[in-house]
Amino acid sequence: MPDLEPVDYLLIGHVAVDITPAGNRLGGTASYAALTAKAMGLRVGVVTSAGEDAPLYLLDDIQIVNIPAGRSTTFENVETENGRRQTLYHRATPITFDHIPNPWRNAAIVHLAPIAQEADPALAGMFPSSWVGVTPQGWMRAWDEKGSVESKAWENSEQVLGRVGGVVLSLEDIHRDFPTGNCAELVEWMAHHTNLLCLTEGADGAVLHWHGDRRRFRPPLVEEVDATGAGDIFAAAFFTRHYQTRDPWEAARFAVRLAALSVTRFGLDGIPTRAEIELCKMEVLS
Repeated sequence: MPDLEPVDYLLIGHVAVDITPAGNRLGGTASYAALTAKAMGLRVGVVTSAGEDAPLYLLDDIQIVNIPAGRSTTFENVETENGRRQTLYHRATPITFDHIPNPWRNAAIVHLAPIAQEADPALAGMFPSSWVGVTPQGWMRAWDEKGSVESKAWENSEQVLGRVGGVVLSLEDIHRDFPTGNCAELVEWMAHHTNLLCLTEGADGAVLHWHGDRRRFRPPLVEEVDATGAGDIFAAAFFTRHYQTRDPWEAARFAVRLAALSVTRFGLDGIPTRAEIELCKMEVLS
C-alpha cells in the first residue's frame, strides 16, 4: 500500500458499477459523497472494494484503499409501473475495521456508506475521535438468489443510532419497508435514538429531527434531469457543513440547495462546483 496522507473526510463503503441504458457508470454513495466532500475543500479518503471493471480513475485526486475483488458491486435499476425494480448482480468484498489504515482512523468526519450490507455495523463505534455520519440504505436491503433486491428491517439499528453523530436516509428507503403503511412512527423512533436524523424526500426536500424539534427544508425549483446520487450529495454536504458550522439547521438548508442543483445534470456531472457551493452558502446566510 502506498504512503497515505491524513484525511478530513473518510468514506467507508462500496463504489458501484451501475448498469444504465446509456452504458455502465460509476456509482455508489462512496463515489458521489467523496467527490462532493472534495469539492467542498476537504482531504478525502475512501475505503472500498472494487474490481477492474470500476472506473476508479473518475475519483480524481482522492486517496483510495481498494480491497481486492473479482467484480465490483453491480446494480441495475429499472423503472416500472409499480416503482423501481433493483437487481444486484455482483457484490465485492465486505469491509471491516482491519481494512481501515491507521493514518485515517482519526479523520474529522467518518461517513459509513453501505450499499449492499458490506460495511460491518460495529464500525459505528470504532472512531472515538471522529464525528461519524451514516447513510444506512445498504443495511436496509436484501436480495434473493436471482439478485432481486428487497427491503429488510435495519437489524440492531439502535446499536448504530446510539453511537453516531447523525443519520441521513431517504423516504424511499422507509417506504420500501412500509409500502402501504405510515412510516412516521419508525422515523420518530429512529430520531429518538440518535443525535440527529435527516429524512430526504426527493423534490420535497428534507425533514431534520434534532433535540426533539422537527423542521422541513424545501429545495429551490429546478428542472430535474437525473436524480441519481442527489441523496449522497446531500449527505456529504450536510455532514461537512454541520461539522464546519455546528449548526444542523444551516447545514440542512445548505445541503438541500446543493442537492437540488445536482439533479440538473447527469450522473457524476451533478457533483457540485466550487461556484455552486459558494452560492449556496451565500443563499443560506442571506
